[in-house]
Amino acid sequence: MITALIPARFASTRFPAKLTKELCGKSVIQRTYLSTLETGLFDQVIVVTDHEEIQKQIEEVGGQVFFSTTAHESGSDRIAEAVCDMDTDIVVNVQGDEPFQDQKSLRDLISAFDDPTVQVASMMFNISIEDAQNPNAVKVVIDQDSNAMYFSRSPIPYIREKSEGFQYWKHVGIYAYKKHALLQFTSWSKSKLEQIEMLEQLRLLEHGVKIKMVPTTHQAIAIDIPEDLEKAISYFQTHFPNL
Repeated sequence: MITALIPARFASTRFPAKLTKELCGKSVIQRTYLSTLETGLFDQVIVVTDHEEIQKQIEEVGGQVFFSTTAHESGSDRIAEAVCDMDTDIVVNVQGDEPFQDQKSLRDLISAFDDPTVQVASMMFNISIEDAQNPNAVKVVIDQDSNAMYFSRSPIPYIREKSEGFQYWKHVGIYAYKKHALLQFTSWSKSKLEQIEMLEQLRLLEHGVKIKMVPTTHQAIAIDIPEDLEKAISYFQTHFPNL
């Protein structure tokens, strides 16, 4: 069984209550839930939240909600609480603030588990050398089997001499886990590199867990600030004019 879990925290420092903001007739979290459901890839899609307003909005569109009763530092911890007693094999952590989910990307991510040795998978796409300088863009370097070697907010690798045609990989923050791998990951304390870079996926690497990286060309619209919501509204009006 394959489950999509959407962690949906109400609080947000840069854009308070962003998930409940209207996006062309429905809220951001409703759009995320519905676009995930419409991919047809999951046996169940569940929103994991700690707030009654988000619960209400999801139930209004017929969605399933797990109400989190524990305070969590991350979305991974939140979905781990939900999945603990759940009968499922693969768990996909879908970001609640990304209202337009891409079917092909998610299918490719799930397909990584056709290899029975894969325990965790995530996504990446090419960016320019200029974009790689942005510390908000998390970079990843991979080995010959497309497993992550390291993640950093710094541009990695450092290009000592000019290299024609080289492109950086930007990490896309959607993860898929075998259930036991997710529960094990969230049982560990924060690792040293994780605390330095403020990147929780480094905890997996420091414990020797491989992360299979899946390339994509889809660049999701994430709602982090009010200007992002304006971009999402414009995108919706252009691509879904009849909805």
